[in-house]
Amino acid sequence: MNLLTPEWPGLPDNVGALLTLRSGGVSLAPYDDGASGENGFNLASHVGDKPEHVRANRAMLRRLLPSEPAWLTQVHGTRVVDAATTSDAPEADASIASKRGAVCVTMTADCLPVLFADAQGSVVAAAHAGWRGLADGVLQATVEAMRVRGAKDILAWFGPAIGPQAFEVGDDVRQAFAAGGIAPEGGFLPIDGSPGKYLGDMYALARAALAQAGVTNIAGGGLCTVTDWRHFYSFRRDEVTGRMASLIWLK
Repeated sequence: MNLLTPEWPGLPDNVGALLTLRSGGVSLAPYDDGASGENGFNLASHVGDKPEHVRANRAMLRRLLPSEPAWLTQVHGTRVVDAATTSDAPEADASIASKRGAVCVTMTADCLPVLFADAQGSVVAAAHAGWRGLADGVLQATVEAMRVRGAKDILAWFGPAIGPQAFEVGDDVRQAFAAGGIAPEGGFLPIDGSPGKYLGDMYALARAALAQAGVTNIAGGGLCTVTDWRHFYSFRRDEVTGRMASLIWLK
């Protein structure tokens, strides 16, 4: 399998983190590697891929991890669960862990994956930030759950998401963020000749959301899932496609 290791300054030595890419597994088109029609590393069981292929891909991933990831049924909400006690894929969009070896995971294919750790290496978290969850406060809820566990200096890392030149949205999306006080400069740029249409910047919006929660130490960002078909699945580009996983744990 092919992996991306976050470039994340300040990440404590006792924290492990990785992101899977779309190639290196056994899934076939349209869940493939984007080139050969096979070798896809889809990890989602809800997108129509053959169950045996998903199981095989997850088994390959599991060999790199201290435990089975706390898979979630992501619903674009704000619920945060404990990865150490979660089972049967509960409906939630973020998980936290303060127990060594418990693996937090989020799956994406255009939505923004955000990994968290505190500078002391005592709490980690992973959040799935689609535009709806991001507007409703999933990142703030994740930070608050970490602070309840004692986290103080919180670091965040942005994985690959739909880029600001590809994320075309209507005014309803802009208004949803404005209602929550998230209106960063450049967050929504009007599209010439298309009244009521904007290009949204998920990374800028996520930074503004985290600023509300007092988190400004942020790494990553800048990768576009839509344009980089060789490395990333993209729902907006392909509609039927696989999912990548972003994972974090305490060693």
